Amino acid sequence: MTTTLTTESERVRTNVGTILSFCAPTLGVGFMFFLVGLYMTPFATDILLISPGAMGTIFLVSRLWDAVSDPIAGFLSDRTQTRLGRRRPWIAASILPICLVYVMLWSPPESLEGAALVAWMALGVIGFYTAMTVFIVPHTALGAELTDSYHDRSRIFGFRHVIWTIGAVVAVGGMQMIINADEPREVARNSSIAVALATAALLLVAVTRLRERPEFQGRGSDNPLHSFRDIWRNRHARLLLVVYLIENLGAATVLVLTFYVAKYIILRPDLTGYFILSYMGASILFIGIWLPLSRRFGKKRLWMSAMLMTACAFGGMFFLEEGRYFLISGLAVLAGTASGCGGMIGPSIQADVIDYDEYMTGQRKEGVYFAAWNFVFKTATGIMIMTTLTVLEIVGFEPNVDQNDDVKTAIVTLYSIVPLTCYLIGATLLNKFSLDESEHTLIRQALDERNGAAGSSADRPSEA
Repeated sequence: MTTTLTTESERVRTNVGTILSFCAPTLGVGFMFFLVGLYMTPFATDILLISPGAMGTIFLVSRLWDAVSDPIAGFLSDRTQTRLGRRRPWIAASILPICLVYVMLWSPPESLEGAALVAWMALGVIGFYTAMTVFIVPHTALGAELTDSYHDRSRIFGFRHVIWTIGAVVAVGGMQMIINADEPREVARNSSIAVALATAALLLVAVTRLRERPEFQGRGSDNPLHSFRDIWRNRHARLLLVVYLIENLGAATVLVLTFYVAKYIILRPDLTGYFILSYMGASILFIGIWLPLSRRFGKKRLWMSAMLMTACAFGGMFFLEEGRYFLISGLAVLAGTASGCGGMIGPSIQADVIDYDEYMTGQRKEGVYFAAWNFVFKTATGIMIMTTLTVLEIVGFEPNVDQNDDVKTAIVTLYSIVPLTCYLIGATLLNKFSLDESEHTLIRQALDERNGAAGSSADRPSEA
């Protein structure tokens, strides 16, 4: 084992087999997460006939619970020590609850109505996002641990974004199948069982095929309060959390309202899947351009540019009205192209920030860091779901009928002006972020020298 410094160009490039084993679960989880986020609310309001306000409250309560569950999952994941490592036991433990609660969510008994039906859906939504926390926080943390390389991290999370998005694309087909079905509740129930079984198999791939770096065992903080204090003291993380919150406030509004825009503004609910696929397809097709551009222009500047592209795309949605299929499709392609950048660069920058934390504290706390970002993401989603649905109820939304002008104006404004504003603010704040490649290289060299970590490159995770 040598103690020489490892430069960025000398760091081991993670093999594709390891990356695919890491990304495999996100195909099923991406399907589940996207379908719940995109279509659970319309399913509840238009098919189960639950009021928008009730569903908004359910999502708000779920986010409040996340304030407890996310930090616990992150801290305990960092502290776990087993022969499987500290992340894979959590991924294994998530399999059964994810699959069972997902099926429950789409299978409320037809005999339930009123308060009993709302209670069923509340238990399902809260249980689903809790089970997802048990998987997502340790799994994303494991992705940050696969490599120390500044640019290889972008490559890993680029693969993850593509496979997650493919899952979301398949979810669009699942959504359209439910929309077009004569018996939507039966189709939703049967398809949820098939998806749960497939996702369980993909989760097992990560558990059995991946290996964790033994030098990270026992490197978490002993005190959860100290862990989250360190996050707030980390100036890079503090700024990134604010940017991430604002960005996701805008993104969540779009996720909630796309179905309503297609059905009540464009007046073509049958084209909902087409509009979403325009976005998702662009996100996948153009992901390959972002890694070489990030090497040339830097992660921060590229992510800022993508935010501005997204702001322009959704700002243009303000001009949507009946029959403007090509406008929404073109703007969706522009927004989807930009989203690939955020999906790849965002987690990569987060992993760099965790290296800075190790430099300052001597600990490896990927779990609590990604728990914080996961909580911010879900908080933004919950806030905007509750806000959006509450606004629709206030202005007089009624399911499955032509909407009045107030409702249409509210839908278009929320779908365009809110994300436009959020992404502009996010890009402005991100401009203050200062952890670039040169600073990260110095941090990694100091850590390699301190920990004697250059020799651990030979122990990189690989396929079983």
